[in-house]
Amino acid sequence: MDVQIFGTKKSADTRKAQRWFAERRIRVHFVDLAQRAASRGELQRFAQKFGVQALLDRDGKRFRELGLGAAHYSDERWLDKLVDEPFLLRMPLVRSGNRLTIGFAPDTWQDWLDAG
Repeated sequence: MDVQIFGTKKSADTRKAQRWFAERRIRVHFVDLAQRAASRGELQRFAQKFGVQALLDRDGKRFRELGLGAAHYSDERWLDKLVDEPFLLRMPLVRSGNRLTIGFAPDTWQDWLDAG
């Protein structure tokens, strides 16, 4: 099983996710969003499963700094914003093949392991 984690080193949930997989000796490819933003296509994959609104970290510092609380953008506009501003994302975004999660989701990841 290979896992790809999108997040930042400053994100506590991203670090917890990395530790969770490391403890189970699962190979992880970490994409630091502070260094390289996720592509629109990658974000689109998560948005198709969970919806664009699920990707937004409305409680995050960057969301408040940009004053987006009253913003009513289309899903396409939000995706553009997320590509340009990766710190607006809920982290971590975790992908294993076609399986996806947003945020710290150890129960779901354990189901992935159990399913093989």
